[in-house]
Amino acid sequence: MLAGLVVALWVLGGPVVVVVVAAADGSGSAVAGNGRPNVLFLFADDQRADTIGAWGNPHLRTPHLDRLVARGVSFRGNYCFGGNSGAVCIPSRAMLLSGRTWFGLSHNLDQTITWPEHLRRQGYETFATGKWHNGEASFMRSFGRGRSVHFGGMDDHTRIALQDLQPDGTWSPRRPSPKFSSEQFADEAIGFLRGHPAGQRPFLAYVAFTAPHDPRNPPEAWRVTDPAKRPPLPRNYLPQHPFDNGELVLRDENLLPWPRPPEWVRDQLGEYYGLIEHLDAQIGRVLDALARSPHATNTIIVYAADHGLALGSHGLLGKQSVYEHSMRCPLILAGPGLPAGQSTGAFTYLFDLFPTLCGLTGVPVPAGLAGQDLRPLWTTPGARVRDSVFLPYQGLMRAVRDERWKLICYPPVNHRQLFDLANDPDERVDVSGDPGNAAIVSGLLARMAEWQARVGDTQPLTVPNPRPLMRDLTGHPRKPDAWQPRWIVEKYF
Repeated sequence: MLAGLVVALWVLGGPVVVVVVAAADGSGSAVAGNGRPNVLFLFADDQRADTIGAWGNPHLRTPHLDRLVARGVSFRGNYCFGGNSGAVCIPSRAMLLSGRTWFGLSHNLDQTITWPEHLRRQGYETFATGKWHNGEASFMRSFGRGRSVHFGGMDDHTRIALQDLQPDGTWSPRRPSPKFSSEQFADEAIGFLRGHPAGQRPFLAYVAFTAPHDPRNPPEAWRVTDPAKRPPLPRNYLPQHPFDNGELVLRDENLLPWPRPPEWVRDQLGEYYGLIEHLDAQIGRVLDALARSPHATNTIIVYAADHGLALGSHGLLGKQSVYEHSMRCPLILAGPGLPAGQSTGAFTYLFDLFPTLCGLTGVPVPAGLAGQDLRPLWTTPGARVRDSVFLPYQGLMRAVRDERWKLICYPPVNHRQLFDLANDPDERVDVSGDPGNAAIVSGLLARMAEWQARVGDTQPLTVPNPRPLMRDLTGHPRKPDAWQPRWIVEKYF
């Protein structure tokens, strides 16, 4: 049976009109009146899951993401499936695009179909702007059009290197962005939305921002200059990580000295929040352009980020850990076939988006995907697609969690942590040494072994000759990388 779906559209300044859009069938598939739905994919870089105002953070303003939350479905238990590189964004994006885990998956997606490529084969016009960190060949297979594309992991947001895919299939010479990165990518997305005519074949617009990845240099108007207005320290702030997790010294962790100065952590949090607030404003511009276009009622909107970030939590700064702050990341879906204002804490992964988007667009699902179709989470009360989350990171860390407990193993140092997330969501108190928790540890180890067998992970959880557990980095030398602007170097180095 068909059922009407009511959604709110908005323009700058707030909601203005409520319209009835395409109906949806009982499976949650979008069945738009004029054909298959479009897809607008908005992707942030290094955004923690706890940095959206509507998700409970009072220390930053994200009005446009908040409206998207009100309009769609929030996935509050969404994760990146670890990674096999310190540049976690590379495997994270490879998994997102392929619907597979990183075990046996090429970072460049060789001989692996991506979901943009799949939609293109199914008749979609595919367009991309922003960051692409998985090789030129996979981009060329996936997208027919590309504007202001950044092939790389990071750059100064004020001069990011960009290229355009030209009509003859070659790439233009690299050029510095004429605008701040988030503004440039939003401009390209808006130009595409305005230029795509109504009644033509459906489109996928893939918009991959480089914010809020460092360098944490938001435009001056978005910086916190009043020390009294800096965000508070994370609840799980530590001056240093309490032991050697195998990733204490690398580029991300080099951005502040050890021990972490509390006021500098707060400064960097303010700069990070400024990047997110500025990004939110650009997302508002894109959503406003969509609302004013002929595609307003026939476009599925996805907002996600590739992973989280520590930024002072547990004495860390980067994403190279399996703590919640680094592996959980935002995911919001809105549009035809999706209810408004719904939230779920069910466990999901970014790679679930491949089969989910296939279901929403009515295209076949390729064989061999690790991801699960998430539509039951909003069509069936109480539904779950998995009962636990597995987080493998290189050969250094393995974690598994259920609804309450989380076990982390560090094989190179033969160390474990156990957290009661129901009572300790910030993972501050390791209770692995409590004899009363022995059965819980055993049960989680068994579940971890099941996950390892399922995904082809052969990493032992202990080693015969472990490294020393403790490491004090006080006074460890640091050097700035080439991407940090002068004022950041002068301030923090």
